[in-house]
Amino acid sequence: MHVYLPIAEMSVNVLVFLGLGGAVGFLSGLFGVGGGFLLTPLLIFLGIPPAVAVGTGAAHIVASSVSGAITQYRRNNVDLKMGLVMLVGGLVGTFIGVEAVRLLRKAGQFDLAVSLIYVTFLGVIGTLMLVESLNTWRKASAGAPTVSRRSGQHSWVDGLPLKMRFMRSKLYISAIPPAFIGMFVGFLAAIMGIGGGFVMIPAMIYLLRMPASVVVGTSLFQIVFVATFAVILQAVQNRTVDIVLAMLLILGGVLGAQFGSVAGDKLRGEHMRTLLAVLVIIVAVRMAYDLVVTPSELFSFGGRV
Repeated sequence: MHVYLPIAEMSVNVLVFLGLGGAVGFLSGLFGVGGGFLLTPLLIFLGIPPAVAVGTGAAHIVASSVSGAITQYRRNNVDLKMGLVMLVGGLVGTFIGVEAVRLLRKAGQFDLAVSLIYVTFLGVIGTLMLVESLNTWRKASAGAPTVSRRSGQHSWVDGLPLKMRFMRSKLYISAIPPAFIGMFVGFLAAIMGIGGGFVMIPAMIYLLRMPASVVVGTSLFQIVFVATFAVILQAVQNRTVDIVLAMLLILGGVLGAQFGSVAGDKLRGEHMRTLLAVLVIIVAVRMAYDLVVTPSELFSFGGRV
């Protein structure tokens, strides 16, 4: 069964994209990420124009993240105050990112820019996450303590101004780092079509020192609103959101996220981070391969404004 995508201007198999949405939704619920780091490259691999993959991928992130965020909120795993601070920065970063997309498409360099950004960020972050999670796993197996911060230990974050008290996370820190993390993630959401969980979650754990119990829920809470804003701007300003494709991905994603949340309860934190790191690295390697291999079609009209 096939359906025509009006914005992507191509016919696709319905079952393939329903399954793709379900798989990425499962990862969203399992790891607490929007899943865009995997969805956008897969859409591109399946022939969707990169600009449409980025804009439409954000729409899928909204649906899958809402489902996961509701589940986490019911479990009291969301720090609303921290999420709102990140959201303010995220909206600013999203606006900047959407404008960057417009300028890159106008210059005809968007496809190359997306690939280079994916390879760089996914490769670096995936490697760092894998090394850290394996070290934590090894220490846990040996019975050694895995707490990364001792009582009375401070970092440069503690010396910044504009401090706020985040009761759910049991933190008293400056609002500046969370806002900048949100801004950076918002920029990535717009230019890469991702929720940014693979950046936000490590930053929340290792930079802000948030408890692991609230990291996933707070991440999903922020992703919902940032991705929604990105979808609106991409649709209005760049016209790169394919509604038909988005609905196929969303239908599969909503169901997948529920199963992912249940599966996540059965895995330990270091095991989840290891699996996520491996997925990130695999996607980075595939994107790097596509940058150096000779394409089957040497000319493309997919980058038009």
